Amino acid sequence: MFSLLGLIVLSPFILIISLLIVLDSAGPVFYKQTRVGKNNINFTLFKFRTMKIGSDKITLLTVGNNDNRITAAGYWLRKYKIDEVPQLVNVLIGDMSLVGPRPEVRKYVNLYNAEQSKVLFAKPGITDWASIKYSNENELLTKSQDAEQCYINEIMPVKLNLNLKYIQHNNIYIDIKIIFLTLKRIFF
Repeated sequence: MFSLLGLIVLSPFILIISLLIVLDSAGPVFYKQTRVGKNNINFTLFKFRTMKIGSDKITLLTVGNNDNRITAAGYWLRKYKIDEVPQLVNVLIGDMSLVGPRPEVRKYVNLYNAEQSKVLFAKPGITDWASIKYSNENELLTKSQDAEQCYINEIMPVKLNLNLKYIQHNNIYIDIKIIFLTLKRIFF
């Protein structure tokens, strides 16, 4: 219900963003990527396209705001997390919820140990505790010698631990708190 309402209310904004993306660079407005959802099942995640076509073939990780694969409009869309708005469609069709563990790509899910794999028992979400804690993830990866190893060995385990704690202790009040803290992080 909230995702449908959000899509309706944001539809003029979505149209303006779509136009900016089309004017900024060649390619489609939306980026679709296979992610792993509840029960280890793949689904298609929707985002506004923020990178040049084919950029995901180079590496799945985006390193910093100066990544030359990011378009001019994409920089602002990412900075304010506006690129995530189309995931309201994922919520509407039932692949995701507003709050829950962020869905990961199969490459990294295949690295989960048995305990970490428990995050796949929950429906993934647009935001979670890890999204708040690592809102500056790109900058952290920029500072590392090997971004992918930093992600796999340092960031991903912490994110998964936060997600496991969320799964064990979640309720509507925690979800509302996560949504408000996410909005606070984006705007302030």
